[in-house]
Amino acid sequence: MGRVILITGGTRSGKSTFGESLLKDEKEVLYIATSKITDQEMEERVRRHRERRPAVWDTHEGYRNLSQIIKESHKKFILFECVGTMITNILFDEERDFEAIDKNQIADIEKDINLELKNLVDTCNSLDRTLIIITNEVGMGLVSEYPLGRIFTDIIGRANQQLGALCSEAYFVACGIPLRLK
Repeated sequence: MGRVILITGGTRSGKSTFGESLLKDEKEVLYIATSKITDQEMEERVRRHRERRPAVWDTHEGYRNLSQIIKESHKKFILFECVGTMITNILFDEERDFEAIDKNQIADIEKDINLELKNLVDTCNSLDRTLIIITNEVGMGLVSEYPLGRIFTDIIGRANQQLGALCSEAYFVACGIPLRLK
């Protein structure tokens, strides 16, 4: 049975740095980076993340079919960065009118996301791998006035609950300080 560690927190809370620190002495790491470079600012973020990672770690840039990537890598430790970016990418995989999207379409998108995350966890557990999942805590702010913001918040909130139930350890990071939840 694998070990699943969930790390959540707000933007720039230190959650990624904390997750990376848990693996600082490990060489058998697959870093799954879900970001897409869409502009200069995102390019700079990705560059900083790449430079911060040890050169011996393998990196896979993507957010689909992750269980297959893990099976092929044979690395003992998987760091998944991050759930929020994966959800955003899946929401925008297809052109959608989020002002007019219906509940069934939203349910289908969420089912797809939850299946990808469950397969990720199940694969790591079945292969006896340690999986560190970084996610965003978005439920502590205001409710968005825009449908897309509410859809995203609802999906990630429920995904985080699912991951919280599946993990063996969970941390909330604020001000760079990890607080153990589970």
